[in-house]
Amino acid sequence: MPTRKTAAKATRPRSSGDAVEPGAALNHGSLQEALQTLMQPLAALAVARGMPFGTVEEMLKTAFVDAARMAHPNASANRLVSRISTVTGLNRREVTRLTKTNGRDVRSRPVRRSPATQVFTRWAAEPSLKTANGSPLPLRRQGPAPSFEELARSVNQDVHPRSLLEELCRLGLVRLDGETVHLVRDRFVPEGDAERLLGLLGSNVGDHFKAAVANVLSDSPPHLEQAVFADELSQTSLDDLRQVMRAQWQELLQATVPLLHRLIEADRKGKRTQDQRVRIGLYVYSEPTTDHPGSGKTKKSTASRKAVGKSKRGE
Repeated sequence: MPTRKTAAKATRPRSSGDAVEPGAALNHGSLQEALQTLMQPLAALAVARGMPFGTVEEMLKTAFVDAARMAHPNASANRLVSRISTVTGLNRREVTRLTKTNGRDVRSRPVRRSPATQVFTRWAAEPSLKTANGSPLPLRRQGPAPSFEELARSVNQDVHPRSLLEELCRLGLVRLDGETVHLVRDRFVPEGDAERLLGLLGSNVGDHFKAAVANVLSDSPPHLEQAVFADELSQTSLDDLRQVMRAQWQELLQATVPLLHRLIEADRKGKRTQDQRVRIGLYVYSEPTTDHPGSGKTKKSTASRKAVGKSKRGE
């Protein structure tokens, strides 16, 4: 166990409503630093999967055009290209090309979970589908509840339970033993399914990123987005921490999924407009510190070595 006493400090980045010096909005230094941090893992993913820069560049141009168009929804058609060109720095010819080839509605569309994902999540979190010790209850393949057939139909009426069972077996999430179905994993991270893994990456990180950006751009941050971080840990300590965080996630999952189902049903019965979506997540990231002796990397400042608890700008 480390003997050094660690310090904890809560900090709050300055709100966009706080007083700032003139011209601060045009100082892009901090923004460039943040974007550089975000782009590095994106570039690593593209390189690892063989996607060339030209493809990513085209996507980035399209995203800039979309963002500019959303920022000026009332711009007249004859001035739209000029307005987008001014905002993005892209020349008018390029903007014209992109707006013609990208006539889709640029508003963000909710990413819908697959029926298999919904069945898995419901089974893993529903208290009535657990044994006395909290393990997922094995289910009869067919018949009255509790059965896999009834679970599948309670989540999705459009896909046959047999198809959902086959998909969950393919993903290695459940096992069929005779007429009994067993849940064999506690997390929906389909191994060997690159397409679905990338879908999860885009959905989870995308929503997290949207929440963080909305908080930065808003005078009153609308989303909960917080983190705590520390260094000077050993690998043994990290292993212990991961066990705790996995347990915390299971508690959160078991508390929120049944609640969400009750709220959805209450909205349906109350005939309230059901036009909102939510994503609730938890993540843990760790890596070696760059100032450890023998790391061969530049030593950080002494201040960065202190364990720090930080609450990001949010609810």
